Amino acid sequence: MALGITQFINIAGIVKDLKSFNFSVYGRWFGYINIILCIGLGISNLFHVNAVIAFGIVSIIQGLVILFIEIPFLLKICPLSERFIEFIKRFETNGYRCVFYLVMAIIQYCSIALMATSLIVVAVGLTISSISYAIAFTNHQEFQNTQILKNPTDPDFPREAVVREML
Repeated sequence: MALGITQFINIAGIVKDLKSFNFSVYGRWFGYINIILCIGLGISNLFHVNAVIAFGIVSIIQGLVILFIEIPFLLKICPLSERFIEFIKRFETNGYRCVFYLVMAIIQYCSIALMATSLIVVAVGLTISSISYAIAFTNHQEFQNTQILKNPTDPDFPREAVVREML
């Protein structure tokens, strides 16, 4: 029996998220996109012969920090210092995430002073996340998790026997 990634993804939950008009969910979705943008474009900017390399390194670090902010499950399974975990846990509200993404975007906009590179895309993505969280904060919307993955208690969720057979 073939096991596909679509058996783990909650399509109905994704559609429900998009129709919810809860901007904290949109901010989280853009946060996921920012993880990919920050790490990918940060690595691609390491090949410049300019001081923009420093902003590429900062972009990679930003991507990793966003990874831990947007996917808090990783805080439990990765060996991290208590100070870092306390730092990440500060950003559990829409207001703090708005400020966090805005500061990160400003840092990446500063890279334009050295050279116009693809880090502009990172800055714009971080700005979109900041705006989404700001709208959620001003509308007093509840901070909400996305429903991308299926709940393990769902009857459609693949059971251990199926996973063992796949391996």
